[in-house]
Amino acid sequence: MSLTGWVLTIIFVSLIVGVVGGFIGFLIARKKIQKHLKENPPINEKMIRAMFLQMGRKASEQQIKNVMRSIYNQK
Repeated sequence: MSLTGWVLTIIFVSLIVGVVGGFIGFLIARKKIQKHLKENPPINEKMIRAMFLQMGRKASEQQIKNVMRSIYNQK
C-alpha cells in the first residue's frame, strides 16, 4: 500500500470513529437529561398550589403568578 493509501485509510477510520463517538455521546447525554428531568421535574403552577396548601394557605391566582414570575426571573 502506498503512502496515499495509508493517509486515506487513516482519514476514513478517523471519520468513522468520530461519527460513532459523537453518536454514543449524544445517546449518553440524552439518557442523562431524561433521568434528570424524571428525578427533578420542572416546577409548574400545580406544584406551587400544593406548596401553598401544605403551608395551610389558599393561594390566589395573583400569588401563583408572582411565584412563577420570580422563579423564571431567577434563572
